[in-house]
Amino acid sequence: MTSTLLSRNITVDGHRTSIRLEPEMWEALDEICRREALSIHDFCSLVDQRRCASSLTAAVRVALLTYYRDASEGRPLKLAPRAPVLAVAASA
Repeated sequence: MTSTLLSRNITVDGHRTSIRLEPEMWEALDEICRREALSIHDFCSLVDQRRCASSLTAAVRVALLTYYRDASEGRPLKLAPRAPVLAVAASA
């Protein structure tokens, strides 16, 4: 049985690492980064700076979910260094 997870190398705060996500999560990450004019590396670095005990992969998933949840509720979506969408990812 093959995994449906796709691994990609990313750079987080200058350190190379990799994360494994479902294809749909990669699509969501690409879309958010396009909308916010961020690279995937920058987005993941912002998430990493705010996560606590969770893995980077889990924190990225929560940040993606939070972004779309905020969009569905009409909350501001602009990502900034202290944006609430990423603060939530740290509590996951």
